[in-house]
Amino acid sequence: MTAPSPLLAGLDAQLPALRELYQDLHAHPELSFQEVRTAAVVAARLRSQGWEVTEGVGGTGVVGVLGSADGPVVLLRADMDGLPVLESTGLPYASTCTGIDADGHEVPVMHACGHDMHVTCLLGATALLAAHRGAWRGTVVAVFQPAEEVSGAQAMIDDGFARRFPRPDVCLAQHVGPIPAGIAATRPGTVMSASDSFRVLLFGRGGHGSAPENAVDPVVMAAAVVMRLQTVVSREVGANQAAVVTVGSLHSGTKENVIPDTAAMTINIRSSDPTVRTRVIAAVERIVRAEALASGAPKEPDITLLSSFPLTVNDADATATAMAGLESELGEGKVWTLPQPITGTEDFGAFGTSMGVPSVFWHFGGADPKLFPNPDPVVLVDGGLPPGVPYNHSPDYAPLQDPTIELGVRALLAAAGRWLSRGAD
Repeated sequence: MTAPSPLLAGLDAQLPALRELYQDLHAHPELSFQEVRTAAVVAARLRSQGWEVTEGVGGTGVVGVLGSADGPVVLLRADMDGLPVLESTGLPYASTCTGIDADGHEVPVMHACGHDMHVTCLLGATALLAAHRGAWRGTVVAVFQPAEEVSGAQAMIDDGFARRFPRPDVCLAQHVGPIPAGIAATRPGTVMSASDSFRVLLFGRGGHGSAPENAVDPVVMAAAVVMRLQTVVSREVGANQAAVVTVGSLHSGTKENVIPDTAAMTINIRSSDPTVRTRVIAAVERIVRAEALASGAPKEPDITLLSSFPLTVNDADATATAMAGLESELGEGKVWTLPQPITGTEDFGAFGTSMGVPSVFWHFGGADPKLFPNPDPVVLVDGGLPPGVPYNHSPDYAPLQDPTIELGVRALLAAAGRWLSRGAD
């Protein structure tokens, strides 16, 4: 049996305070690049633990540095932002918060993707690293990132991250997901898909609802675009390839008897192969323009790129090292090798890519194991989640507090310890 890591001494005593922190963060989510309260909580905790803290990196990002020049440098990242989702979990600490989105609209805000869990776990890990300075050697750079999937990593990089902080030997991050608590899952090579998001503005010609012959209806035009886009994956992507095209929003008009001038929609594309990515983007643009032409639009649509994230790629050697650390802590059979990349996306890889260092990203479970009659990675990837297990971004999504917080802290320290223990006394 593997001896307990000295870094984990005192974790049990910390858990009540970490549960309180998690509930507080869950009840007070903030939208991307608006994580002011969350950043203040993070900075205060890091300072109380003895970390050197820098705030306002890339907007609302927080970076803590602890250690010395003697030994490897390990970057650990957690993301902080919530989503414009109305929570329906019924939890006693459910969010009732609202925020103002990028378009100036008031929207509900929820931690529907578990970023509150990520912050909690990393702050638990930083507390133990600070408490056991003699048990490891090197430097840890703890990164609390704003706006995951909304260019938050790039914003920190553009703010001089590589120049201002120690250059890591490896970048590590984790994401809670709807797999059984106690499981971690990753793979060498491509682990998550690329993502490209577009805003499309379709132009019609407004008029009276009783006389559509005198107008060009952008609502019908938008409906035709939405339906035709459903054929991109089914008819232009091979059966052995993967892509997802999603129309995430569609807005047009203000009154039932008025044909509006415009319709606006946002489209997201996920892909796990560069050739497929190019093909799908081209198909989406072709369909948007063709449907506008077919509808007699008075001018071509505007297609604006909102965000673009490359594949998240795990370094093979670093992944083997991290997986060995995870298995030593979580137990044999508890670290899954994913059979294929996940269609979700991440901007975490921008840190390693920008600095030319390896990175490793894994998922860890936050769902009740009793809900998984057949907890197998191939079954879950191919067959989907069992009934009653909400996915990330759902208004019902909330990972279990126990044992997820404890396991998330243990996973971070187990993986990081594979580098920090090298050369330790």
